[in-house]
Amino acid sequence: MNLLAFDLGSSNGRAMLGEYDGSRLKLKEVHRFTNETVNLRGELYWNAAGLFAEIKKGLLEALKESEGEIESLGISTWGVDYALLDGEGRLISNPYSYRDQRTKPIPDQVFAIMPHEEIYDRTGIQFMRLNTLYQLYAEKKKRGWALDAAERLLFLPDLFNYLLTGVKRAEETITSTSQLYDPRSRDWVSEIFERLELPGKLKEEIISPAQKLGNLSSEVAEELNLSQDISVTAVGGHDTASAVAGTPLEDPENSVFISSGSWSLLGMELNEPIINKASRKANFANEVGLAGTIRFLTNISGLWLIQECKRNWEKKGRNLSYEDISQKAAEAESFKFLLDPNRPRFLDRQDMPSTIRDYCRETEQPVPENYGEMARGIYESLALSYRHEIERLSELVDREPKNINIVGGGIKAEILSQLTADATGYRVVTGPVEATAAGNILAQLLARDELADLEEGRTLIENSFELTEYHPRSGEGWDEAYRRFRKLVNRD
Repeated sequence: MNLLAFDLGSSNGRAMLGEYDGSRLKLKEVHRFTNETVNLRGELYWNAAGLFAEIKKGLLEALKESEGEIESLGISTWGVDYALLDGEGRLISNPYSYRDQRTKPIPDQVFAIMPHEEIYDRTGIQFMRLNTLYQLYAEKKKRGWALDAAERLLFLPDLFNYLLTGVKRAEETITSTSQLYDPRSRDWVSEIFERLELPGKLKEEIISPAQKLGNLSSEVAEELNLSQDISVTAVGGHDTASAVAGTPLEDPENSVFISSGSWSLLGMELNEPIINKASRKANFANEVGLAGTIRFLTNISGLWLIQECKRNWEKKGRNLSYEDISQKAAEAESFKFLLDPNRPRFLDRQDMPSTIRDYCRETEQPVPENYGEMARGIYESLALSYRHEIERLSELVDREPKNINIVGGGIKAEILSQLTADATGYRVVTGPVEATAAGNILAQLLARDELADLEEGRTLIENSFELTEYHPRSGEGWDEAYRRFRKLVNRD
C-alpha cells in the first residue's frame, strides 16, 4: 500500500512516499521544494499558490514513483498561520507569516481587553505573539476590510486540503495551536471572539485527525489527468502533532519528547490537559495530539539560531555545511558563552552572529571569535535550555521522566543529542529523522483501519526505522554552566 505525506515546514517542503507492507513502513522522498516568506512592502507573507503548485508536483512525482498506485495523502504544516476565504471560497490574500512584525504591540492590546490569565484559563496555550489570536487581532486593527470580507478561516493544512477536495474543515491538532480553542471542551472559545470583537463566522467545523476528508476534486483530477479516487485524509495537520505521533515513545507517560528543528518542541504526552496557575506561569501549552491525547509542551527557539548564523556566514562568502558547523563546534572550547534562546531578540531574521556577539558583551561574557565557538555556545545553550524546561515540566506533571526521545531534522546534529544527554543526565533516543512524515502516514493508516491504535502505530515505526542512543558522559562543568544559564534566563 502506497501513501503520500506532505511535510511543509517554514523553510522547505517535502513529499514523502510511504510503502506499507503490513509490518514495516518505508519512506522515500520524491519531491522537495523551498518555502520562503515573501516581503511585500515590509510585510511577510507565504506564497500559498506557489506551495499548492508544489503539492501538485509532488503528487505527480509520487504517482510516477509508485507506478500510479497511491491510496491516500495527508498534509501537515507549521502551526498558527491561516488563510481567509470569501463567500465564494477564494483566497482574500496570501497568508501572513507568523514572523511578520505586525503582532509586536498586539498582546498588550489584547490583554487590556481580556487579561492573559483568563485567556490561558480558556485555552491552556502558551503566550507567543505569533499565535493566531494576536495575528487575527492585528488583522482587525490593520486590515478590518479583510475580516469583513472573509467568511471562513482555514489553517494552512486545512487550506491545502480544501484546495484538493473542496471540503472545508478545521482539523483539531492545528486548531489547538491558535489560542482560540479549548482543549477541555474540544471546541472554539466563543468568548474570546466576542470580547475581542472578532467575527464568529470565521469558525469552521472542527474534526479529529485520522479521518478521511474526501477524494480529489474533479477540477484537480482533470488538471493533473488523474483518477479522482485518491483519498485525502485529515492527518495531524500540525507538524508537531504528526512528529509526536511518529515518535516511538517507550513509555509515553514517562518519556519526554523533543521535536527538533527550527523550533524545539519539548514536552510529554498526557491524557488530560493541565491548565492551572503553575502551568500558566511556566508558559506551557496544551496542544491536541492524535487519539485524543494532549501534547503538554513548550516552544524553544531551536536550530533557528544555527540556521540564521549559517545564512549570514554564507552571505559573507563562507559556505559551511551543517556537518562542518557541528565538527567545528565539537572542536571548540566548552562553555565560553551561553545564551537564553527564548529571548525575543533572537526570534527575528537578522544578522544572528552580530546579535549574539552584542548579547555576550551586554551579559559580560567572552565574545565568540570563530564559527566553532559560536556554534558550540548555541548547542550548549540549547542543551541547558532542555534541562531547564524538563525540570519545570517534571514539577508540573508531578513525576520524573525516564528518558528523552528526540526526532526531526535536528537529530542530524549529533553533537546536540550528546550534549543533551550530558546536560540533563538522561538517556537520549533519537529517530526517526522523518517523524513528521511517519506520523502523517500513521494517521492515514488509522483512518483506513490498517492499524488498531496509536500504540500499534508506534510499534510499527520502532520496527521500521533506525534509532540511536546517547548516554550521559561523566564530565565536569555542566552544573556550573547551568547555574550561569539560570542567571541569564532570570535576567531582566
